[in-house]
Amino acid sequence: MLILTRPEIEALLDYPVAALAIENAYRAVSQGRVNLPPVGHITFPEHDADCHIKYGHISGDPVFAIKVATGFPGNAAKGLPTGNGLVLVLSADTGEALALLHDEMMLTDIRTGLGGAIATRLLARKDGKHIAVIGGGVQARRQIEAHAALMGDGLSFHLWARSREQAEHIARDLAQTARITVSDNLEQVCRMADVIVTTTGATAPLVLNDWIKPGTHITAIGADAPGKQELETALVARADALFADLSAQCLDHGELSTAAKAGMIQPTHVTDLGDALLDPDKGRPNDAAITIADLTGLAAQDIAMARIILEAHERA
Repeated sequence: MLILTRPEIEALLDYPVAALAIENAYRAVSQGRVNLPPVGHITFPEHDADCHIKYGHISGDPVFAIKVATGFPGNAAKGLPTGNGLVLVLSADTGEALALLHDEMMLTDIRTGLGGAIATRLLARKDGKHIAVIGGGVQARRQIEAHAALMGDGLSFHLWARSREQAEHIARDLAQTARITVSDNLEQVCRMADVIVTTTGATAPLVLNDWIKPGTHITAIGADAPGKQELETALVARADALFADLSAQCLDHGELSTAAKAGMIQPTHVTDLGDALLDPDKGRPNDAAITIADLTGLAAQDIAMARIILEAHERA
């Protein structure tokens, strides 16, 4: 069995190829070509930590994958990575274990960044150039990188985090990648933004309904497990159009779940992102609309990333 470490995987990763693979994974889900069992989720309350297990198979793919990703925020104080994990890749023809990708969650971080940027590119107003990024962790960094790569020049990023030090560190590191301003005023950042990308592990709303102007698009990344919430429930209910990487999953344990459980939105109010990619008429309704994309992560994305790494390794 092939075993690849993070540095080896990073050397094989082609960003444009990965972006196309993630976009096609969204489409495959909406076309019913993906076997997606329910997500496994283990919590560790004593550490405020969790573990996600995602797995599945895209019809026609020669491989399928099982991904384990952990999030232990307390590791930062120990000088350890807050996220870790690996991907087991198996043959869809024989069931043979083909590869273990010990990516330490790098592939998850990158595919999440790309998934968010794809959602924003599809759903935001075409003249929207001011992007507020909420959070100071790895995913805030990945979202800025991916949005800058996929949406071209002319973007201005406005970064807010509970720790200004972390935000400034990201801004310095990505100074050659994007134009980033660090702010201490979350309300001000949200009020002026054309696009808001939330990347925190918050368990209470950070972004309030009253702060959001018509025409704003929000890509919500952080609420990917029960108990997490970044947007005020009234804001989700107010939105003119709601989108999800997988509506059933997001309504169960994503940003949409609180409003759904309160009866403030219905499943029929939510469009899967793959459907909007396949049919542009199902995307943003008009320039004045408030749109929200809730992304909880799909095994189809993990499968796609694993496949392109193995293909790149075979060509090397």
